[in-house]
Amino acid sequence: TRVYYETWHDQEKLADRGEEEDPVYGKVYLPRKFKMAVAVPPVNDVDIFANDFGLIAIVGEDGGLAGFNVTIGGGMGASHGDTKTYPRLGDVIGFVTPDQVLAIASAAVTVQRDHGDRVERKHARFKYTIDDLGLEAVVAQMEGRAGFKLQPAREFHFDHNGDRFGWVEGEDGRWHLTLSLPSGRIADRPGTPHLTGLREIANVHRGEFRLTANQNLVIAGVPASERKRIDALVQSHALDRENGAPTALARTAMACVALPTCALAMAEAERYLPDFTGKLEPLLDRHGLREAPILLRISGCPNGCSRPYLGEIALVGKAPGRYNLMLGADHRGQRLNTLYRENVV
Repeated sequence: TRVYYETWHDQEKLADRGEEEDPVYGKVYLPRKFKMAVAVPPVNDVDIFANDFGLIAIVGEDGGLAGFNVTIGGGMGASHGDTKTYPRLGDVIGFVTPDQVLAIASAAVTVQRDHGDRVERKHARFKYTIDDLGLEAVVAQMEGRAGFKLQPAREFHFDHNGDRFGWVEGEDGRWHLTLSLPSGRIADRPGTPHLTGLREIANVHRGEFRLTANQNLVIAGVPASERKRIDALVQSHALDRENGAPTALARTAMACVALPTCALAMAEAERYLPDFTGKLEPLLDRHGLREAPILLRISGCPNGCSRPYLGEIALVGKAPGRYNLMLGADHRGQRLNTLYRENVV
């Protein structure tokens, strides 16, 4: 869209984008947000099944990219007490070759453009369009618009839905360092001068900084010759939380910003997370689970910005100091949790 060409001042339009028709959107926006993601097994680090549209990369027999399994209909948002709203996992609907990706993605978007609810905002996500029309009907429409039939989905396997901490070598020989940051917050605190450390790294790093879908940071594109210098700065500024965090649960836990930043928040999340993990650590020690990969997520409201419904343990805010306790998702992002206890203090 070129809507940003419009300029307003004191309720008067100063610049007009003129008449236009986007090749996918047409003359209108989608009814609501439409999230897309790509996952490369065995790592589901983008929570592919939480997205409206997803692509799961499939490796061919020659070791190259054969194509993608297509997923549709994921979404986390819900409202307390409203059974018409709910989190939903995306469905794997078939396989496409690389040259078919844009056509099938465009087809998914236009189905939602034409059939998504434009009256009731809470009912306007693609997941509800799919459940209202039926999965088979939506897939048939997508195939008709794309001009081809989806192939049967290919076999794939996910190990986990978190980030890969530490160094990973890319195909071009450069290295990428993923750092675990508490709730994605970069600040100087007593004993953890993270902001100062990242500024010093930025002064010498000639690659990129990338944000992950799990509130962590990647120092990307590091030549092998620069690894020692980056490592020294990471360690001297306590950024090596992979080894410094007390438990595996704390390293991978996520929380939304919640109070006081978000107007929708009903309870604390980010500011409560350290206290909550601190209460769990003695229990983890007692049962020998300090390094067990348990996925914890906290959300200040049921809209689910921290994707709490995919947490093995999750708190969803209901009121200040009160949460719904959700349990039972898996560690690969392929199963929703369920309500275990309501209104926990």
